[in-house]
Amino acid sequence: MFLWAGSKGAQGSGGERRTFYQKIREYDILEKRRTVTALKAGEDRAILLGLSMILFSAMMYFVLGITMVRSYSDSVWTEESNCTVLNSSIVAEINCSYSCGSECRKSSRFPCLQVYVSLNFTGKVLRLSYNEESHEAHPECFYIPKCRKDHTLMHSIVMNISERLKTHQQVLCYYDPLEQQDSVLLTRLYGRGAIISSLLWPTCTLVGGTLIIAMVKLTQYLSFLCEQISRIKRMGLYSLTGASHTKVCTRKFNGGIQDGV
Repeated sequence: MFLWAGSKGAQGSGGERRTFYQKIREYDILEKRRTVTALKAGEDRAILLGLSMILFSAMMYFVLGITMVRSYSDSVWTEESNCTVLNSSIVAEINCSYSCGSECRKSSRFPCLQVYVSLNFTGKVLRLSYNEESHEAHPECFYIPKCRKDHTLMHSIVMNISERLKTHQQVLCYYDPLEQQDSVLLTRLYGRGAIISSLLWPTCTLVGGTLIIAMVKLTQYLSFLCEQISRIKRMGLYSLTGASHTKVCTRKFNGGIQDGV
């Protein structure tokens, strides 16, 4: 009888402990599941943000590549030098058209200012154009004003430019080092500084998106390592606890036998 009572008391206390530990473990598992669900949603949003930033930077690279970078690479006026203004005069009137409303266009005329300069690097006399667009539209004219209805206003704008060129005889110009062009430019449509500043923002966006994704992946990896370490420690603790419980039950069982005897 004492043997049966002693073994039953030991089994009851062990069962209560197992039930208590099981409840704590179930509560820990539930809390971990809630935390993992919340973290997973945040990580998904962060990865989506990083991918969106990378996609946006790729689109910006594409747009800049077919506009600014292409125009900069196709330009043959790549070298800088000083030019001396030799002559600046109006040689002709060029026809142009302006918008007067929806599906309405009217014609006007603007004066063609022709400027000749001497390239100090080689001493050649070349025609001066404002930029690549002016050279492509009308190579013989230095500057092409916006076409307007008021011809007098356009004439005054061109004359002011001519007077400024005559005042500043030494100007910085861009020339073709291969000497295939018979003209030089006063300014480039897209310079090196403009290209670098334009590519800076998509580059920062690309780097930022890549860092966000890398940090999320690093966090996931560290969380996985912590979970593995915690599992190993938990298994070791359970093994030690089970061994101690076995010793306690053995002692109580032996004590019950002795009491019964």
